[in-house]
Amino acid sequence: MTNLLSRLALSALMSASILPTTADGQSMRRPVNTYSIVARDSVTGQMGVAVQSHWFSVGPIVPFAEAGVGAVATQSFVEVSYGPLGLELMRLGRTAPEALLALVSTDEARDVRQVAMVDAAGNVDAHTGDRAIFAAGHHTGAQYSVQANLMEKPTVWGAMAVAYENAEGDLAERLLQALEAAQAEGGDIRGQQSAAIIIVNAESTGKPWADRVFDLRIEDHPDPLGELRRLVQLQRAYLKLNEGDGWVTAGNIQKAVESYTAAMDFVPDQATNGEAPFWVGVTLADTGNEADAVPYLKRAYAQDTRWAELIGRLPASGLLPADDALIQRLKAGMSH
Repeated sequence: MTNLLSRLALSALMSASILPTTADGQSMRRPVNTYSIVARDSVTGQMGVAVQSHWFSVGPIVPFAEAGVGAVATQSFVEVSYGPLGLELMRLGRTAPEALLALVSTDEARDVRQVAMVDAAGNVDAHTGDRAIFAAGHHTGAQYSVQANLMEKPTVWGAMAVAYENAEGDLAERLLQALEAAQAEGGDIRGQQSAAIIIVNAESTGKPWADRVFDLRIEDHPDPLGELRRLVQLQRAYLKLNEGDGWVTAGNIQKAVESYTAAMDFVPDQATNGEAPFWVGVTLADTGNEADAVPYLKRAYAQDTRWAELIGRLPASGLLPADDALIQRLKAGMSH
């Protein structure tokens, strides 16, 4: 069965057009990507891809990742099917180098492709076709690969490798630093437009939506890397908020407040327009921690006074006790 599925995957690529296609199947002759990084964190086992391009909405085209399987970046004259097919082959037991070789060797347009893969064991490989537009190349290291095409100069991917190897912090931070190093080195000769990052957990839960730690896209922006970094920081805050909710469910309010406080430290209240502190306050009030709730609610109110109106609507949905006196105290606390 495994060999049959592998042959089907290869057949799908062989029957695909040798150049990328639009949604209506028309062939595209423009290079879709510039620089990217695929990597596995040796400590957490998380895997991810980060990319920046002078191309609209690069996120759906280049980066692919699946928890417990691997990550793929497919670019240059991009064949998007390398992403899902590469993951399928790794899911079936192929290493990243084996999966990449299987796909490249059957691709008639391999000379214009640029692809990199890393698997759940940390095996990594990359391919840069001889006809990828100068400056183009890649560098593979311990559980990562950086690759670029259409660069201003051929030192970009080397700068990415140095930045990644010397970066500290979580995988998202190190991926971002690699992208920022590419841009500082000159980046895409055409400029900047879109960016994306995907990071998945080491093992699959069977729930893909829960396995993705980061899945963020900047479709069109004059500073896509700056905007991507902003959203990564915002996502970190929401991850901590979710952690706090988990502690509330477990009945540990002290731990919940610690997580909520950490979340608020990641971003200013205006970054979420009061959304984050408001729901933290509601959660605490609903669990009988009115005194702890009010400071969070005040912070939301400072961003928009309409949060006070929303408080009164929540008991009907079961999100706060049907206690008029409590609702009035919360509203009063928010506005004073």
